Amino acid sequence: MKIVIDTSAIIAVVTNEPHKDRIIKATLGAELIAPPSVHWEIANAFSAMFRQNRISLENSLKCIDEYKIIPIRFFEVDLKKSLDLSFNHNLYAYDAYLIACSLSNNAPLLTLDKNLFATAKEAGIKPLEI
Repeated sequence: MKIVIDTSAIIAVVTNEPHKDRIIKATLGAELIAPPSVHWEIANAFSAMFRQNRISLENSLKCIDEYKIIPIRFFEVDLKKSLDLSFNHNLYAYDAYLIACSLSNNAPLLTLDKNLFATAKEAGIKPLEI
């Protein structure tokens, strides 16, 4: 089974947030997939955490090492479809890429973002509840 995983879930795992164990349990035996943008969003998330004084550079670099061992297969997404989703669901493109990836792979979305979760349902995706 394929599961589209977003940045929020990956960050929760590599930073040992409370959802970590449930995310790992929900994804055991699954093929994790994502649009390529998720790869860059990881560093962006850490840069935001720097600005909020929530993580040190040293800890974020350790988290990147943890991220690198997570087997994620990256899938290109249709940019026109993504823009259509962005327009029709009032989404940032990065969130639309996740939904487009889920739709094109007929795969559920794993996200901790409540708004993205709700929008995925509106778009006809069955998001995974964690």
